Amino acid sequence: MADVTLRDVARASGCSVATVSRVLAGTRPVGAETARRVREAADALGYRPNHAARALRSRSTGTVGLVLPQITNPFYPALVRELTHALHADGRAVLLADCDDDPAAEAEYIADLLSRQVDALLVVPAHEVRSREAVAAAAARVPLVLMDRGCGSGVADSVAVDNGAGMSLVLEHLAATGRRRICFLGAAGTVSTAAERRGAYEAGARALDPAAPGRVALGDFSVEWGRAAVDEVWPARPDALVCANDLIAVGALQRLHQLGADVPGEVAVTGFDDIPMAALSAPGVTTVRQPVAELAAEAARLLGRRLSGDDGGPRRAIRLAPDLVVRESSAPGGTAAVPAGDARSGASPAG
Repeated sequence: MADVTLRDVARASGCSVATVSRVLAGTRPVGAETARRVREAADALGYRPNHAARALRSRSTGTVGLVLPQITNPFYPALVRELTHALHADGRAVLLADCDDDPAAEAEYIADLLSRQVDALLVVPAHEVRSREAVAAAAARVPLVLMDRGCGSGVADSVAVDNGAGMSLVLEHLAATGRRRICFLGAAGTVSTAAERRGAYEAGARALDPAAPGRVALGDFSVEWGRAAVDEVWPARPDALVCANDLIAVGALQRLHQLGADVPGEVAVTGFDDIPMAALSAPGVTTVRQPVAELAAEAARLLGRRLSGDDGGPRRAIRLAPDLVVRESSAPGGTAAVPAGDARSGASPAG
């Protein structure tokens, strides 16, 4: 069957080609009855828009490039899913690139997506410093939103969880359950989430024990490091392990189980992100839940405003409040969510 054209829809609806184009593209207001006739005719004929032709006419491809540091991290598939839904609702498709935590590969993917004429970019930067040049250059060409991580103040619009608020929830919970010999298992390097969570731990743990800020072991965001980190810190017999993400926490739980440690009686374990693995582990991991759906919606909203030309102001930095999900790894007897407070802890211009 030959492709159905605008002219076919116009003939079936009794309207001009120009009117049909306005209705289906939504570019100008059209009377309700006329719009109804056009849409019914398009549906009956099975009309599908030619996106390539529309891109040539409008100089817009309807695509958004998404660059991630590592799709194998279980946090990111959930984020991709929510972003895909949010952008699809705005009539936009996603082109995905995974740079495998390599800033050089990240820069190449960004350049490739720009060469494909994407309308905008969403980036979770691989490195706070080494990602900055490529991200800043891209942000000067198309609307760009940083998600989850940053790479310098004022580089681009950004939306992320308030890592400090999340760490405060963890420390308050551990204090309430009587923990004092707390140790932080984090990630080395200059990823902003690693630095923010470590900094928040060091600032907040001092109130529980003056020596707690110095009890820090750094590796990477992996299950393997979680297991190795326990061997590094266990001789000091901490009564709580505050892990910078859920992968580290799951690895820590595995090693503690091998060592015969009582969790949570002897030592509590907490994570960050609330990936599916956190609820499925034994025991379930107490963790900071990131509002993934809201993060995706805010990123799509920021892009939409820039793409529509409605927001030509300074870069915006939005920080979303997390919740604490208490599970058996720190408090026996069930699961509960402890909110951090307002849904958004900051939406001020960046810089």
